[in-house]
Amino acid sequence: MKELHILNQLRFTRSEFQRGFTGVNEEESRRRFMPINSIAWIVGHLAWHEQHYWLKRAQGIIPFPQLDEITAFGKPPADVSLKEMVDLWEAVIKASDDYLTKLSADDLLKKLIVNGKELPANIGTMITRVIYHYWYHTGEMQAIRQLLGHQDLPSYIGNGIETVGQFYLDDLSLENLKDLSN
Repeated sequence: MKELHILNQLRFTRSEFQRGFTGVNEEESRRRFMPINSIAWIVGHLAWHEQHYWLKRAQGIIPFPQLDEITAFGKPPADVSLKEMVDLWEAVIKASDDYLTKLSADDLLKKLIVNGKELPANIGTMITRVIYHYWYHTGEMQAIRQLLGHQDLPSYIGNGIETVGQFYLDDLSLENLKDLSN
C-alpha cells in the first residue's frame, strides 16, 4: 500500500515537535510560566491526543490510562516527568502508527463510530487537527524555552521539510489538484 501524504506530514510535524523539547532538562521541563502548562505536560498532552483519536476512538483501547487522568484536554496542570511523558509519547506514536499506516485514501473520508454515534469529522480532518495541535504546542514550547533563557533554539521549519515532510506530487495530476481545491 502506498504511503498517504498526510501521514508524511504528521511524521514531519512530530519530528519538529520533538526538536522543540530536545535539550530541555527535567527541571526546566516542569517549570510553568503562568498560565502556560509546562513542557513536560505538553508532551504528555500530545500523547493523550493521539491516544484519544487513534487508540481509544478508532480501536477502543486505552493502553496508557494515566494520560486520560493527567494530560487530557481540560485537565488541570500537573507536575509530570519529561522522561515519563516522552516515553509515553513514543509508545503512543508507535501504537498509533500501527493503525494509521493501514489507512487508505478512501479511509480518510470515513467517520469513526464511537459509542454507536458517528463523529462529526472524518479521519482525514482528524489527522489534520492533530497536526495543527502539534504546531500550536510546538510554538508554545519555544516561547517557554525563550523564557527559560535558552539560546540557539531550533528554527522552524527545519531542514526535514525537504525530506521527512516533503509533499510528494508524483501521483497527483494538476487536474486532481484542482479537484482537491473545490
